Amino acid sequence: MASSIGNEKSVNPVLRISQLDALELNKALEQLVWSQFTSCFHGFKPGVLAHFEPEVKAFLCLILWKFTVYSKNATVGQAILNIQYKNNLSQTEKYQPLSKHQKLWYLIFTVGGRWLEERCYDLFSNHQQQSFSKIKRYIGFGSGLLKLCGLLNFLIFLRNGTFATLTERILGIRSVFSKPQSVRQVGFEYMNRELLWHGFAEFLIYLLPLINVQKLKLKISSWCSPIAGLSSSENTLAAYCRECSLCGEWPTMPHTIGCPHVFCYYCIKSNFIFDMYFTCPKCGSEVHDLQPLKYKIEMIELHV
Repeated sequence: MASSIGNEKSVNPVLRISQLDALELNKALEQLVWSQFTSCFHGFKPGVLAHFEPEVKAFLCLILWKFTVYSKNATVGQAILNIQYKNNLSQTEKYQPLSKHQKLWYLIFTVGGRWLEERCYDLFSNHQQQSFSKIKRYIGFGSGLLKLCGLLNFLIFLRNGTFATLTERILGIRSVFSKPQSVRQVGFEYMNRELLWHGFAEFLIYLLPLINVQKLKLKISSWCSPIAGLSSSENTLAAYCRECSLCGEWPTMPHTIGCPHVFCYYCIKSNFIFDMYFTCPKCGSEVHDLQPLKYKIEMIELHV
């Protein structure tokens, strides 16, 4: 049974997205370790790690390499996604772990190359001799060439699905699943329900700003409590002058809009400015003309 698991044919090929996710997880782990390490020096003088930053980063990456690739044939991101490295240079079809030479070269290419790139400018910036300037120029040219080769390798990876990085292709190490992947049972009923709900929610988010909620509320309130048999006489108008049809309080600077109801000046003016098609919430009349109330109400009516 163990031989069947170790057989290469029994292992499903690793998806491209899984390999890229493993690379992103590795970068996130390195940033997390570096941030945790630098937080230990917040109480020291600022810039205490600036002169040794490339070396410190290389040392931390060396520790990560020791406990991941060297001991388990997989990076942290690969271990999370059930992926490990396989020696693709072996002639057998069964799984073969990485050799010590491949692990050491992996360390040199990843950690040593990054350290040399970060430290290159400091190594040759203080030397003005022509030989050092040539070496610096050659290193810059080599760095650009490696980045170009990395881009070409990435395009080939997108087509073939193997060797996500240039280091993997040079060393002949390939990503494979540590254990056979089982077939996932996907319930499409739940997914369809979620898609329909998200579509309906997006439709509501688009529709709600187009609805005048205040006008709709006033319209519904006028339907629920209709006023029938209104008279335009002075007594009827005086009776409605005791209450603003919007705020329900004694009208301040009472105004009319052409119907028997009275409004506070600020209430009707603010609503009319907000909605030019404003209608009376009591009878549904439109605003024809905003006029101050001409009838005088005696203060005795307050005690009636």
